Amino acid sequence: MRRAIASRDVIGQAAGILLARQGLDADAAFDLLRRTSQDFDVKLADIAATLVANYTAL
Repeated sequence: MRRAIASRDVIGQAAGILLARQGLDADAAFDLLRRTSQDFDVKLADIAATLVANYTAL
């Protein structure tokens, strides 16, 4: 349960970064994360964690 909550928080942070940096709305930001996850066959939470850890690279 804690892992799920932590994953949700990281995904929310990543979506917030995309909102601020890319000018996306919330739905578009989540969709971009989801599509990237599917395209690279990497878990959504892992994509989000990478974005949060490297947000200055955008």
